[in-house]
Amino acid sequence: MLSKELFKKPKNQLEHAETVLPDPRKDGAEEPCLACPACKKVLFENDLERELFVCEHCGHHFRVGPRRRIGWIVDPGTFTEHDAGLLSENLIGFPGYEEKLAAAHKKSGEADGVLTGTAKIGGFPCAVFAMDPDFMMGSMGTVVGEKITRLFEYATREGLPVIGFTVSGGARMQEGILSLMQMAKTSGAVRRHSDAGLLYVAVLTDPTTGGVTASFAMEADVTLAEPRALIGFAGPRVIEQTTRQTLPEGFQRAEFLLEKGFVDKIVDRRKQRMYLHTLLFLHGREETL
Repeated sequence: MLSKELFKKPKNQLEHAETVLPDPRKDGAEEPCLACPACKKVLFENDLERELFVCEHCGHHFRVGPRRRIGWIVDPGTFTEHDAGLLSENLIGFPGYEEKLAAAHKKSGEADGVLTGTAKIGGFPCAVFAMDPDFMMGSMGTVVGEKITRLFEYATREGLPVIGFTVSGGARMQEGILSLMQMAKTSGAVRRHSDAGLLYVAVLTDPTTGGVTASFAMEADVTLAEPRALIGFAGPRVIEQTTRQTLPEGFQRAEFLLEKGFVDKIVDRRKQRMYLHTLLFLHGREETL
């Protein structure tokens, strides 16, 4: 007799079950709430907004969209978006890709998987990008690679530091080799920015994996991460199935990478604005000496 275990879908660690629950308050007021995927406590939306979508009980960092994230970090009214009109196309005729793009656009409200632009943080001008977990899990296609490359090239011309927030499942399979090419293209732009003596700070959020990890995500001068963020090339389940070995506790989590020297510091989302402002202040002061 076949076991029911054979038909169970393997758990994907890149996915969280953030379930919307009915409001339990007695007055009947309708305020959306979530169950924290880490500690299972019920969290109200107003409380989450106040805590920048960090669980007040266990510190779990929820995934958030790029506009909300940039809005928390930059000075109000200073963000100017770049390359908003760039849209992905089905360049290799991948079946169903147009429908996937349409669904991703509807879900995220964004044109593609990254938001780029310029802003100020504590009065310091900078270029900034933030990837979108709701647009095909921030996968890197030609538009994502092009927008990030253009941002670094602009920052190099204008002498600006770059602050980047990464979240990605890797290269976008629906664009084949054209997606993989973005790894080299973005890396070249990062290198030219670095050769100009300019600062690049990457903030790795959950998850940062695949071709993004193997390119611009891990090429920063200062590499920060959010607590418990999954960071790696192949996912832990894939590695275990390939090597047939049990991985260490916390493998590929931010704390594990900090211990091994791949991450410089883990910074709670609620402290990131001040921390980034400090880095920009130190970098700007160094240039004036």
